Amino acid sequence: MPRPKPPPSSPASPDEVEQQFYEALQNGDIEALMAVWADDDDIFCVHPGGPRVVGPVAIRAAFEGIFSNGAINAQPEKVRRVHGPACAVHSVLEQVRVRQQDGMHSAWVIATNVYMQTARGWRLAAHHASPGSQREMQELIDAGSTIH
Repeated sequence: MPRPKPPPSSPASPDEVEQQFYEALQNGDIEALMAVWADDDDIFCVHPGGPRVVGPVAIRAAFEGIFSNGAINAQPEKVRRVHGPACAVHSVLEQVRVRQQDGMHSAWVIATNVYMQTARGWRLAAHHASPGSQREMQELIDAGSTIH
C-alpha cells in the first residue's frame, strides 16, 4: 500500500502535528489523518477499550471503520507535554461529544500521543486512548477550564 502524502508543509512541532490530528478527527478526513503518522511499520494505536492496532494499513482500516459512523468530535482540553530533541509525549484529556437520541453527551478520554522527529518533520508514532472518568471533568473544573 502506498504511503500517505505528506501535508502541504511539514509540521514544525509536535503541537502542530497534534492540531492536524484532531482537525482530521473532527472532519472525518482519513487522508489528513494518515498524513500525520510516521512512515514506520511499527506505529500503533489503541482506541478506548480496543486492541492494539499496529502499522499504517491496520490504523487506516480502524479509522475508516470509525469514520463510517461520521467524524469524531474530540476536543483536546488539557495537554501535558514532555519534549526532547527527537521525541515528544503528550498526555491529552479529550472531551468527545456524541449525539444520541436524547441530545448531545460528553465523554472523557485520556490519550497519550507520542511524536518523533523524522526526515519529513514531526510525525505521530503512537496514539493510546483510554476511557476517562468524572475525575477528569472535575480536574478541568478545578483548573478553571471552560466546559461547554
